[in-house]
Amino acid sequence: MNLVIVCVNCLILLFTLLSLVKNAWWLFRIFDYPRLQKLVLALVCLPLTLAFYRGDTIVLYAMIGLMLANIVYLSTQIYPFTPLAGKQVLKATRDIPGQCLSLMIANVYQDNKNWSACLKQVQQVNADVVLLLETDHQWDQRMSPLADTYPYSVRVPLPNTYGMLLYSKLELVDTQVKYLVEPGIPSIHTDVLLPDGTRIKIFALHPTPPVPTENPRSTERDKELLLVADLAKASTLPVIVLGDMNDVAWSYTTELFLKMSGLIDPRRGRGFYNTFHAHYPFMRFPLDHAFISTHFKLGSMKRLNNCGSDHFPIYLSIQYEEQATQQQDPMQPDADDIEVAAEKKEAV
Repeated sequence: MNLVIVCVNCLILLFTLLSLVKNAWWLFRIFDYPRLQKLVLALVCLPLTLAFYRGDTIVLYAMIGLMLANIVYLSTQIYPFTPLAGKQVLKATRDIPGQCLSLMIANVYQDNKNWSACLKQVQQVNADVVLLLETDHQWDQRMSPLADTYPYSVRVPLPNTYGMLLYSKLELVDTQVKYLVEPGIPSIHTDVLLPDGTRIKIFALHPTPPVPTENPRSTERDKELLLVADLAKASTLPVIVLGDMNDVAWSYTTELFLKMSGLIDPRRGRGFYNTFHAHYPFMRFPLDHAFISTHFKLGSMKRLNNCGSDHFPIYLSIQYEEQATQQQDPMQPDADDIEVAAEKKEAV
């Protein structure tokens, strides 16, 4: 029993230590994802260790001390995404006609055949802009009825699970499809005209995840995110970056992206809004995001019902406010952040 307890404590500590290693290899980056799960395991393991360990006292004290340090560290990482923390995106307190925008993001899972349920959900949610990911040519055909409601669209159906369908009720201007890092991994860059004529910039992304079956390293994902961060920072327009980023909200890379882009995260101070994996409640992470510039405030945000995918869709409504930039503060990069970001953008 003592050996089992020691091994379990060591494994939980190892999972945290691996995520601290700034290496792009998937074996390290995959442990960025389950911070909440690691915290739960540590909280369960600590009292069990106290109750059942009967070995050397020094080993016991060492395990307790290390596990307490682990709990404190993981708690500080997760705290900004709880309702106890301050909100990075303020709540809109009044409706401003013509300056509201609603968004729906859904990774539909390419092999999912429940097209009718997805179509029905999009129609019921009735968002102004809808981004569907992992969409191949069959998904493109099945979603064709949306043309009746969404007169503007950018459709990039692909058979490699990285297709994108972007639908909009609002006029799209200066639209481009770019392959910033990898052939076959598109991103959509477009301007959207709000009803009052305000022009905003949207970037829709779906970089590859750091998993052996997709990409054994996070290099390409990180590079794409940081290249878009530069584009967002340089934009003179209000900016929205949305999509399945294949990275959790609390990771070092996502935080670096926010610092370099000047964008803010509506999850901070509100909750996790875990979107993946829809079929395994204990193993869920916030992978689908909408990061916004400080020009916007939040109307509402919610996770939608799953329609056969391994992701839950996410919905949010935001509002452009002229004074919002004076009321909200993005995170600022330091010299180390700038150096790391430059290295990641140059990586091959």
